[in-house]
Amino acid sequence: MISLKNILQFKRIVLLIFLVLLLGLLVPQTFTMPVQKASIHSYDQRSFWAYPWGKSVTYKGVDIFAKKGTPIHSSTYGMVLLSGQNTLGGNFVMVLGPKWRLHYYAHLDSIKAHSLSFVSTKTVIGTVGTTGNAAGKPPHLHYTMKTILPYPWRYDKSIQGWRKMYYLNPIPYLNKSFKD
Repeated sequence: MISLKNILQFKRIVLLIFLVLLLGLLVPQTFTMPVQKASIHSYDQRSFWAYPWGKSVTYKGVDIFAKKGTPIHSSTYGMVLLSGQNTLGGNFVMVLGPKWRLHYYAHLDSIKAHSLSFVSTKTVIGTVGTTGNAAGKPPHLHYTMKTILPYPWRYDKSIQGWRKMYYLNPIPYLNKSFKD
């Protein structure tokens, strides 16, 4: 039998979860170009959601080209969830930022940020490189933005269209960072 005490505890937990989610959505997002000294000409304006694109089928990020070793700053403030290596991204850093968005930085030559550390737009999290599946290609940062909370209105029937609920186009944010 469910007691009144259990019901009240459940309501408190649900309210707490709701408040934490709401707080994360209300925190304003500042945004800067992550690659030091990059310009609007350092990346392809049409690269996001390019199809076909190798193993990932569609391209869900943007490549920002720069000299190997160029410092990479966090594009927003947040907490480093993961840093390490994987097959496709090579050396990578993943930051949880405002609005429950994940910022993924891949192909780093070196990693300067550690898991569970806090970062700002002034924090160097790594350097531009060619690790992972970028080996043999010009040095660049692969940058992806993803939301933890789905945006169902973005769903469409294109190839992998359901993933549009999660992947955000970083190019408008990058472009705006030059105008501010």
